[in-house]
Amino acid sequence: MNTLTLITLAAASTLSGTALAADFMTDAQVVSATPLYERFNDPKRECWLETSTPQASATQGDRSPMGAIIGGLAGGILGNQVGKGGGKDAATAIGAITGAIVGDRMQSTPGAAQTVERCRVTDNWTQRLTGYSVTYRYSGHEFTTVTANDPGRYLRVNVQVNPVTNMR
Repeated sequence: MNTLTLITLAAASTLSGTALAADFMTDAQVVSATPLYERFNDPKRECWLETSTPQASATQGDRSPMGAIIGGLAGGILGNQVGKGGGKDAATAIGAITGAIVGDRMQSTPGAAQTVERCRVTDNWTQRLTGYSVTYRYSGHEFTTVTANDPGRYLRVNVQVNPVTNMR
């Protein structure tokens, strides 16, 4: 519908005494179309397997004497059980010394290798196009709206014209 049709409708409604409304679609000139983006985070979980071997303490001061003490007691008891007569004291002493050495070495020996799963979460920021902020010009006035797509040079608009009946 064009301007001549609107004038004809307005004249007809004035002559007949009834107010007619006009509703039509036309093109408006696009002044600008700015993309609108939304930022969102989609975190990603990354996991991997690591093999580790527990290490012996580097210095004697870092180790506990418990291995040697327990080993010495166990060796002393066994030596006492094995020895007879006058050799009983010597067997107890040798068992205690041997047990202390073995207990100390068992404590300081690295353990078996272990496989451990390690995980971390990393941010994964992306942008998503959500629409366009469009400024358009119609009938000498500028309007702004949001559209899902880029409208190009022209935007189809719906125009509704209602006459004012109480003019004085």
